[in-house]
Amino acid sequence: MHDYFLSLLLGIIEGLTEFLPVSSTAHLRIFEALLGIDLSNGFWKMYSIVIQLGAILCLPIYFRSRIARFLSTFPRGERDDRTWATHPLTLVMIAFFFTAIPAFLLTKVIGKHLESLVVMGWSLLIGGIIMWVVDALFGMPHPGSRHQTERMEEMTTPQAVWIGICQIASAVFPGTSRSMSTIAGGQVVGMSRPSALEFSFFLSMPTMGAAVAYELYRTFHPKHGAPLGTMPANGHEWVVLIIGFVVSFIVALAVVAWFMNWVRQRGFTPFAIYRIIVGIAVLVWVMRG
Repeated sequence: MHDYFLSLLLGIIEGLTEFLPVSSTAHLRIFEALLGIDLSNGFWKMYSIVIQLGAILCLPIYFRSRIARFLSTFPRGERDDRTWATHPLTLVMIAFFFTAIPAFLLTKVIGKHLESLVVMGWSLLIGGIIMWVVDALFGMPHPGSRHQTERMEEMTTPQAVWIGICQIASAVFPGTSRSMSTIAGGQVVGMSRPSALEFSFFLSMPTMGAAVAYELYRTFHPKHGAPLGTMPANGHEWVVLIIGFVVSFIVALAVVAWFMNWVRQRGFTPFAIYRIIVGIAVLVWVMRG
């Protein structure tokens, strides 16, 4: 397969799946196995970091007005009922803290599972079931009532801590999906679908940003002589890298806009069903050898 076309496909897959609750890591690994290609050399590892960065950068652009509003109202909030400790931006960092520290301490466990299709298959399947059940039980409030948290501005510190803890599963078990963990975790503690999804996007910014920064650090400062990835060695590789970055950014931006509108009108059940189907298919495929 030509490298330019491969870069286009990988950029589309990353952009489509990074922020949907279906796991971009699992889809890229499945795609690699299906086509029998090897993305484990230094350049392609760097490529995977760069296309993830392309997807991340769409978030501050899409949410630029929300970010500006949060910054302008810090620390009192829009309704003058917040403090520096309970402002939405602080709650994002609290959730990030409760994810980042355990995830860093579990780095060896994460590395062991990172390439396992079996782990990804089970994570997709189990995560899909959990997501389906949670959305059915907590997706819509009872008649005459409302969710405890309809908007991200109404979040509490315990909710942020809980969501941060839930996101650890996505770091330890590839295929779980960061967005699935945060969305389902948020719904369980009384958040509406839109508020849980928006918090998931905001939490993705520091979480994914830190992950990419750490991967780049390991690339340029290898511990034992072998870098995680290598920079492009020629013009051809630079073009491949740029194609993946641009495509991932554009597709991810479109997906975020579409997903926000979708969730306001519908639930997460279709994505849960998709996860279950793909998870079963992967497990059957692996068992057949």
